[in-house]
Amino acid sequence: MKFSTRAERIEPFYVMEVAKAAQALAREVAGTREPMIFLNIGEPDFTAPPLVQEAAARAVHNGATQYTNALGLDALRERISGWYQSRFGVNVPARRIVVTAGASAALQLACLALIESGDEILMPDPSYPCNRHFVSAAEGKAVLLPTTAAERYQLSADKVRAAWNDKTRGVLLASPSNPTGTSIAPDELRRIHDVVRSHDGITMIDEIYLGLSYEEEFGHTALAIDDNIISINSFSKYFNMTGWRLGWMVVPEAMVPVVERLAQNLFICASTVSQHAALACFEAESIAEYERRRAEFKARRDFFIPALQSLGLTVPVMPDGAFYAWADCTQAAQRLGVTGSWDFAFELMRRAHIAVTPGRDFGTAEPERFIRFSTANSMAQLEESVARLRTLLG
Repeated sequence: MKFSTRAERIEPFYVMEVAKAAQALAREVAGTREPMIFLNIGEPDFTAPPLVQEAAARAVHNGATQYTNALGLDALRERISGWYQSRFGVNVPARRIVVTAGASAALQLACLALIESGDEILMPDPSYPCNRHFVSAAEGKAVLLPTTAAERYQLSADKVRAAWNDKTRGVLLASPSNPTGTSIAPDELRRIHDVVRSHDGITMIDEIYLGLSYEEEFGHTALAIDDNIISINSFSKYFNMTGWRLGWMVVPEAMVPVVERLAQNLFICASTVSQHAALACFEAESIAEYERRRAEFKARRDFFIPALQSLGLTVPVMPDGAFYAWADCTQAAQRLGVTGSWDFAFELMRRAHIAVTPGRDFGTAEPERFIRFSTANSMAQLEESVARLRTLLG
């Protein structure tokens, strides 16, 4: 069977390959004194709160399960608009909000709407691997620009300006970022967008972890800068609805009918039950619960990062959002007699029954140096992980 060159360009999602190996070992060690601890997948251990679950059950019971408009339920778009106003103080009209089948669908729609064959999109290295594959699937080319700890592992205006050429179409950023948990300083983001705008380019930004910002300096949406910025968001992370496959995007008004046409053909609509359930995300009781959980995520970060540092797993930049730790494992790997993050990850899995994600997924700039820990797990599990790491690494 002959497959398309488009399909052949898409690399494996190594996060999931590692996860399969971890699951296999987990079955072997289940019931032992050291069952597998999963610090590899970026999925909150919390599930949707009670009001959201009840709203989903009510929708099913009432038969509210048929297709919605491709842009999403009007009521949900209004609720999202209200959230931008109350949370960020930014006026985002509901007519510019498109509800999607997860942030993945939003990214696919944005790339298909804006990228021509051969267009280049600038992205930071490291960054979430699927983002570059969305660009590739739209016949574009993701250009990864190596970043440093001093840059918070984010692009800078100077770097964007220097890399721009005749094929460059725009930038795809993420703030806070997966895998680093770091955000772009608002002033720098404004400068980046100024560079992009000067070339009539596009600024796309993945803000799916924005609700999980812990520092006032960084907890601002890029939509405050310019209505022409395209923001991708999701109900998966802050709202704890990963498997519900529901997200949204905010686009310039002129782009709405284009995205609508694509969505009608590719997806029809996002899950109707999930949309009705998500209406309850914005109730005061639900928001209070989400804020309690955000404080818990911050407490986990504040415990786990210093513990990693004390074990020689250096985290060059303290994450200001999300639930990740991007740690340099060079010293720790040497202690275990292995080289590189891939072998180190499997050694941790084998000897300490801790699953982590090696840097291979996230770019080509020194991926062998770094591993990603996810702190989207209970404090008890994080404490047990630190105890096992301390025993293993000394």
